[in-house]
Amino acid sequence: MTPYPAAHPILLAPMAGYTDAAFRALCLGCGCDLTCTEMVSAKGLLFGSVRTTEYLRLAPEESKIAVQLFGHEPDVLSDAAKLVCDALGERLACIDLNMGCPAPKIVSNGDGSALLKNPSLAGRIVAAVAAASRVPVTVKFRKGFDDGENIAVPFAVILEENGASAVTVHPRTRAQQYGGKADRSVIRSVKEAVSIPVIGNGDIASGADALRMLRETGCDGVMAARGALGNPWLFAEIRAAFAGEPYTPPTDRERYETAVLHAERIVAEKGPHGLVELRKHIPFYLRGTRNARELRQKINGVRDVSELRALLLGSEPAGECER
Repeated sequence: MTPYPAAHPILLAPMAGYTDAAFRALCLGCGCDLTCTEMVSAKGLLFGSVRTTEYLRLAPEESKIAVQLFGHEPDVLSDAAKLVCDALGERLACIDLNMGCPAPKIVSNGDGSALLKNPSLAGRIVAAVAAASRVPVTVKFRKGFDDGENIAVPFAVILEENGASAVTVHPRTRAQQYGGKADRSVIRSVKEAVSIPVIGNGDIASGADALRMLRETGCDGVMAARGALGNPWLFAEIRAAFAGEPYTPPTDRERYETAVLHAERIVAEKGPHGLVELRKHIPFYLRGTRNARELRQKINGVRDVSELRALLLGSEPAGECER
């Protein structure tokens, strides 16, 4: 087992369709310790899928990154892990295994949270990937599969026994998807049961939420997900909360500036099509700002970054996010 570094207490969760290089760079600029790719198909990597390999494209700011793989075949995942290690070299911080995705398409193939129903297979996967990797292997998983199920502790123990260097616990079941309240007592129970680092995930939308997660669970770090969408400043807020320092939220103007910066970066990364993808990010930046509804409607008709900039800022250039 390769030890998991203790210097990553504030993490960005992998989110399919959202955590591309442009967004990850903004989060790093606002104080995130470690970013993670969108979940990457192990089979897609081995088959040479162009779309899949694009997930391994890093931002210049990403000196270290976690790559999250999904699949259910130990040999396929171990071969994919070797490929990732070779492709990213020293920039690879760890391989994370997805055992929590609740999406029907993923589960129906036996991947993601479907592995919660087969702990022995989950253990074999971890053992195979750990043997093939020169970096720590971590696992992100859920409380259980069905409503009312809680297998987090025995599942985590199996993962540790097979070589996992750390685990991230999302304390909802697969049946809950993203609804209901995250049960933080589950994270505390896992922390008490294993000796490897435990990362707490779920319902972190503020610095106070992150601090509460640490205090209530004893976890070794926190992972923010949906709370960071349109709000990379969440990491600055969490960092301030951990340090006991005051935090000043961004102004509407700063939100608009960062939305434009995000647009510029995503178009530079993906070309004109990136602007289409950005339309799912922009509403998050506008939450709680003045004229948000009107702006959302107008943004749907924007054809390039210059039009977006003119709509939100006039003609002034966007500014960088500050810690």
